[in-house]
Amino acid sequence: MIQQQTILKVSDNSGAKTVKCIKILGGFKKRFAYLKDILIVSVHELRNKSKRTSKVKKGDVYHALILRTKTRFFKKDGSHFFFDHNSVSLMNKQGKPIATRIVGPLPKLLKSGKFTKFTSISSGLI
Repeated sequence: MIQQQTILKVSDNSGAKTVKCIKILGGFKKRFAYLKDILIVSVHELRNKSKRTSKVKKGDVYHALILRTKTRFFKKDGSHFFFDHNSVSLMNKQGKPIATRIVGPLPKLLKSGKFTKFTSISSGLI
């Protein structure tokens, strides 16, 4: 579960290291976000190596897609999976990723719908 003021890791090469959740999109007074939800985030910290070549700046506001969460996600067949940390990928207002690469695996439920671009630039699916 991700809510406002949550610090999240960024798992792409956009240049941001951590972001802070400002608002959860998708409903009036929506309190918690899960996998495949969209957030409005502010860049909290940049990666050390890419401060000059970064695509983002500290304090900028972007939309972000939740890629991994610590909470368990149950599938229809009874199995479940979870990750070690909460992670997002930054995107622009049109829904296209800012980065060109996503580090780490993604869940298969991101494969369908309007997030196929994210799965194509990722390293693998679970």
